[in-house]
Amino acid sequence: MDDPQGLLPHISSLLGTGDIVELSAAAATSFALIAAAEIGDKSQLVCMTLASRHRPMPVMLGALAAFSLLNTLAVVFGAAIASWLPEYVVSATVAILFALFGMHALRAEEDDEDEEIEEKSGHGIFFTTFVLLTVAEFGDKTQLAVVALSSVHAPAAIWLGATLALATTSALGILAGRTILQKIPLALLHRISGAFFLVLAVFAAYQAYTAYQGG
Repeated sequence: MDDPQGLLPHISSLLGTGDIVELSAAAATSFALIAAAEIGDKSQLVCMTLASRHRPMPVMLGALAAFSLLNTLAVVFGAAIASWLPEYVVSATVAILFALFGMHALRAEEDDEDEEIEEKSGHGIFFTTFVLLTVAEFGDKTQLAVVALSSVHAPAAIWLGATLALATTSALGILAGRTILQKIPLALLHRISGAFFLVLAVFAAYQAYTAYQGG
């Protein structure tokens, strides 16, 4: 079969040259390492917090879209992805986003909680989750782990394993968030989630400061 465009070498390099056993092993390795790294990490906690206040499906879809994009960037562009922006710029952006979400949660009124959940159950909360996780996880340790793994294993297998791992940890966080919602009053949950985001904002601001000083 002719290959006038020279696509086969590019496809081969993306999929890797190993057999199905090697590809499966690479995907399983990626899944195990990324899942272990993300259990209890901020992305899972963010999913749990958002799902406790909004419908879970848009949160899950937003998280899946964000992680799919981040993993794609990681395996395609490799280590260069972390050098596009200074670390302090990324951390400062995360701090601002978390602070805004924290203040919004603390100001939420109990009387219109039902209306707020309904209003943000579709496209709004999908894009909120997508943007928040994309910025928060850009250049994070899990993305750098995907970069490292894809440099020695088939990138497609690493992408699949990492994306499945992040989808699994996000789903567990969302499930936990929905369970908490049934046991804690929404008014109290708003205060807790708001405080949580503000704590993350302070931590991200500290990271931005130390990165700027170090740079």
